[in-house]
Amino acid sequence: MTPERMAQIHAAAFVHDRGWSRNEFAALAAQPHTDVIFRPDGFALTRTLAGESELLTLAVSPDHQRHGIAHSLLAEWISAASQHADVAFLEVAADNFGALTLYQKSGFTRSGLRKAYYARAGGPAADAVLMTKALTRG
Repeated sequence: MTPERMAQIHAAAFVHDRGWSRNEFAALAAQPHTDVIFRPDGFALTRTLAGESELLTLAVSPDHQRHGIAHSLLAEWISAASQHADVAFLEVAADNFGALTLYQKSGFTRSGLRKAYYARAGGPAADAVLMTKALTRG
């Protein structure tokens, strides 16, 4: 998946946030230990290093949400991360109820909160919920 396509999907999926640019996706994807898991209408960007794996972002085109794409991307990330990490972690906006439900159903538990972390255009900032999941490496 190209950085341009990732930027398009991200901007469409996160209309209340600043979408990440093509250059940001290109730079992140080129970093060591970073992987892109993709489907035609969605992707997950992850980083696994020093026994930890982080979900940097996961986005699915709005027209294709609620069809299992995010679930399959998340499952593929966890499967791959389990080979090299003891823990997976992510952060999600407290008002992103669909993502919170997905992560909770996938075994993630709340581990912290960052108050007013996500700036919102024309509204108050949203809190970031930190979530973790223990993995069995190897």
